[in-house]
Amino acid sequence: MKSIKQYIMVGLGAAALSSCGDFLEIKPQNEIVLEDYWTEKDDATSMLMSCYDALGSKECLRRIVLWGEVRSDETKAGTNPPMWLQDILKENLQPDNEICEWGEVYKTINYCNTFIHYAPGVSEKDPNYKEGEMKANIAEAKAIRAICYFTLAKTFRAVPFTFEPSLTDDQDYRLPATDLDVIAKALIEDLEGCKDDAVRRYYLDNNSKSYENSSRITRWSIRAILAELYLWTGEYQKCVDVCNEIIDYKKSQYQEWLNDPDLRTTAVRTIKQFNGVPLILECPEGSSIDVARGDAYNSVFGTGNSFESLFELYYNNKFSNKEEFVPAYYCNRTNDGEFGYLAAPDHLYENLATDKNTVFLSKNDCRGYENIIASGSRFAIRKYGRKSVSLDMKNITTEAKVQASETMQQTNYNNWIFYRLTDIILMKAEAEVLLGEDNFEDAFAMVNAVNKRARNATSATVSDTLKYADYNTSKAAMEELVFDERQRELMFEGKRWFDLVRMARRDGNNSRLVNEAIKKHTSNTAAIRIRLADPNIAYYPYSRAEIKRNPMLVQNPAYKDNNAQLTK
Repeated sequence: MKSIKQYIMVGLGAAALSSCGDFLEIKPQNEIVLEDYWTEKDDATSMLMSCYDALGSKECLRRIVLWGEVRSDETKAGTNPPMWLQDILKENLQPDNEICEWGEVYKTINYCNTFIHYAPGVSEKDPNYKEGEMKANIAEAKAIRAICYFTLAKTFRAVPFTFEPSLTDDQDYRLPATDLDVIAKALIEDLEGCKDDAVRRYYLDNNSKSYENSSRITRWSIRAILAELYLWTGEYQKCVDVCNEIIDYKKSQYQEWLNDPDLRTTAVRTIKQFNGVPLILECPEGSSIDVARGDAYNSVFGTGNSFESLFELYYNNKFSNKEEFVPAYYCNRTNDGEFGYLAAPDHLYENLATDKNTVFLSKNDCRGYENIIASGSRFAIRKYGRKSVSLDMKNITTEAKVQASETMQQTNYNNWIFYRLTDIILMKAEAEVLLGEDNFEDAFAMVNAVNKRARNATSATVSDTLKYADYNTSKAAMEELVFDERQRELMFEGKRWFDLVRMARRDGNNSRLVNEAIKKHTSNTAAIRIRLADPNIAYYPYSRAEIKRNPMLVQNPAYKDNNAQLTK
């Protein structure tokens, strides 16, 4: 972590989410003496926006997404992936791989630490910066910090951890690594202490700026982070409780829409409760069977900031430090919208239209066609790269026939969703399964709500593909159901590898992780199985350069590196 003097505000003052409204106009000077900077509300709000901007920067966000996705069974080589990415895809991950460099994520953390350190002093100096607003802003920074630290911990298992900002060049930031469990518990305590300081919502839902309700941290996005933390720490009832708070809020929001003359028509036609949870329909209520499907995708991933979104980064041309993850890795629009560096493995898409796919249980599951599209004999990642899709779900005979039309995203900068409602529903289901058989029925109802929405022809006519009697025979069968549904719903969203790691930690071995991850490999499978069987291999190695800078780090023993200190 470098001195904040090297980071602060050179180009970052103008860097902010477009969702920040007037904050975009707050631009600190390029050269600032630190001790003289934090005097006014504008100083604080500008630095807060820099925290968002750093989270969404190209180098930070691509690591967060790739760490959670690329080693899973959901990605393989697309068009001309760089050698470092090829190595990861082949499970030839080494400490000199550039993806192991974590500096940009720690830079985001240090912005947050710095803001949290100085904001109370600004509130004392500037009467315009009210205590309530200051506390809400600190909650935002703590949430962004938690996302970064938790992602680092899930990736590397143990990482340097501090809430103290790097303010001077003489501070020693050569810290030993702190274990994931310790970090998770510290983050829980931190977020529980500020969750109700956060803003409930920034604007009413019929306001033109209501997108800020999901593009900035609210108390609901903090609860989403807490839900995942509780799931990883094994506090399953707390996970269920916080998920229920989010779901109850979404129910009340849906009711507000029904009661609002400006929103009622939209609510009636486009949202319906599935097993008590309001979700966006794939096809408007009351529409003819001839109407194309894809509305849920178009709202969540195309337009963005949807009813279901809890926190997503919102990009436009005003965002100074834009990510280019989607066009580079998923959907390269310079190549007719086909391949980025990554593609989808065959097992995710082949035989979908004939009901013989091993991942999607029904040819009527819209998500299979929304996530992936055939390009010759290969399968391209469609999710996020399309502004809208239109699916012809009548008389399905081939995958190509379903793909009626699509509209490409118009810019290279796609919103990126960190948490959305169906993720919460499935976290609740997972926690309920692990609480025991008394909760199986509700866990199944949650999974079935997500699955049924995805197969929606019209809301009144869909029968159940999933049958409770097929899964309620054991905890293992129910757990597998939840993990499978998470893959179908959250495919390519940077979640899958972390789901497999969480499963392996719970199992105490990598057997199920190996069985899933190996599905994309067509060569060298015996060697890959052996390599992945080591429980330590589920985590990434520390960068060789980082170990040289910080001798207190001890390299993951799964990665043989003569220049690193190894444990037995």
